[in-house]
Amino acid sequence: MAIRVLVADDQDMVRAGFAMILDAQDDIEVVGEAEDGERAIAEAARLRPDVLVMDIQMPTLDGIAATRAVLAQARPAPRVLMVTTFDIDEYVYEALRAGASGFLLKNAPPEELVRAVRVIAAGDSLLSPRVTTRLIEAFTRQPAAPPTPPASLNELTPREQEVLTLVARGLSNAEIADQLVVSRGTVKTHVERILMKLDLRDRIQAVVLAYEAGIITPGQAEQPDPT
Repeated sequence: MAIRVLVADDQDMVRAGFAMILDAQDDIEVVGEAEDGERAIAEAARLRPDVLVMDIQMPTLDGIAATRAVLAQARPAPRVLMVTTFDIDEYVYEALRAGASGFLLKNAPPEELVRAVRVIAAGDSLLSPRVTTRLIEAFTRQPAAPPTPPASLNELTPREQEVLTLVARGLSNAEIADQLVVSRGTVKTHVERILMKLDLRDRIQAVVLAYEAGIITPGQAEQPDPT
């Protein structure tokens, strides 16, 4: 079945361009468009898309607030791909905390938009190394406070805790497999169990939780894989 996509952006030409690029794919169908955050919430509830391509900066209600609302109301919730004009956008961290599964710049090549939608629809997350760096920097700017690990972390096995740490450092499944000397399939299974036990949607949420819980601290991250 085709991936159902809703595009939310306040710029008509950008919105139309995204829709045209995505609709041209055999496996993607743009089912609707929204010009602001409030409309995005309403259309997400009405159309139930698989992926919501959401601009961060929009009038009436920004993409961050809209993402929180959509993910809180919709069941099953769509995957959210955040898009913005600048990679120095100060809202990157909050966008990811709101539940976005990926982040993409508007000046990325058309094929990157298509790939991002497919990656997110498949249940994976998409975050570039530069955005991951910003995520880490955001933690360094937070007021120092004792971390409060969630109780659910106790449900992880020692191996799963090790895998979570490596995920938070930005390693891909292949890199984790090499480091732990196990198969990629084994790593994938560990990651799936981690997300299930911690009630997380994807790897991005796992990274955020790991930093907030004090499992890993800024300066420990490696160069991450784009996916």
